[in-house]
Amino acid sequence: MSGPSVLYIDDDAGIRRLAARALERRGYRMTVAETGAEGVVKAAAERFDLIAVDHYMPGMDGLETLEALRRLPDQPPIVYVTGSEEGRIAVAALKAGAADYVVKTVGEDFFDLLAASFEQVRARSVLEQQKASAEADLRASNARLEALLGEVNHRVANSLQLVSAMVRLQATALTDPSAREALEDTQRRIQAIAQVHRRLYTSNDVESVDMQEYLGALVDELAETWSTDALPRALSLAAEPIRLPTDRAVSLGVIVTELVTNACKYAYPSGGGEVRVALRRIDDDIFLLAVEDDGCGIPEDATPRGTGLGTKLIKAMAQSLQTIVEYDPAHTGVRATLRAAVR
Repeated sequence: MSGPSVLYIDDDAGIRRLAARALERRGYRMTVAETGAEGVVKAAAERFDLIAVDHYMPGMDGLETLEALRRLPDQPPIVYVTGSEEGRIAVAALKAGAADYVVKTVGEDFFDLLAASFEQVRARSVLEQQKASAEADLRASNARLEALLGEVNHRVANSLQLVSAMVRLQATALTDPSAREALEDTQRRIQAIAQVHRRLYTSNDVESVDMQEYLGALVDELAETWSTDALPRALSLAAEPIRLPTDRAVSLGVIVTELVTNACKYAYPSGGGEVRVALRRIDDDIFLLAVEDDGCGIPEDATPRGTGLGTKLIKAMAQSLQTIVEYDPAHTGVRATLRAAVR
């Protein structure tokens, strides 16, 4: 016989014989146990598809047997058998881990109910196993995708680093100061984007960037570029640990690079000065970026300096964040702010 295997635990010898015969006729392979202790030993020695446990047994009652069975590794569903007026016991059994319960009665109806319970419990168990297997497969698939995305970010970061090095070499070979400066600006923009991908492949989250860490590294790089003994630039950062999706992090990084670069170039023409970058939440969905200096400010009739590409980039990146960069006219120096959604 190749049907489901059942362990039936009941101290009543007559019920055991009847249960074995009735359920074997219904296609089950039956093993019986006289006591809870014997049933636990058999369940530990052999894998069954189902177990039925009677409540009233000497020495070790059904609830104690159920508890002992549940402690065994990888146990099958357990159907609890109770008397007709014992709803409280049935509830206790379900809370203790039984998959179902059946009220014991005299006659074939009891075995029909028991067989029906077995089929329902087995079907539910199969669905739960399939669900667990599907969830495990999904977790494995997600892990593979995250590993692949991490590798992609690694390669992108390395490629951008290579491009940045090539641009730097080209800049050093030029004699035209304006052309050299334009290439150096391009290099900084590339580095801002590369820094995002570097953060992505070195973190556990491959879909978003910790802006506190990212801006910290970006501001450090800009400080190394712009602060010299002759013209010291004190760059400071006050950022909350806000996570942004990759595309939004790139846009914000480019904006910070352009604003800090402008401040370092133009705010303090006659000496050193401070440039401050701040990022904080306004509420759960909105953040505020501010880049400010205490320098000479922007004259009302001033014409754009440089190529004007930085201004265009700031505007384009802000538009990608569905916002604009605003300038505070009351601030001494320049204070640029941007409000945007986290997602």
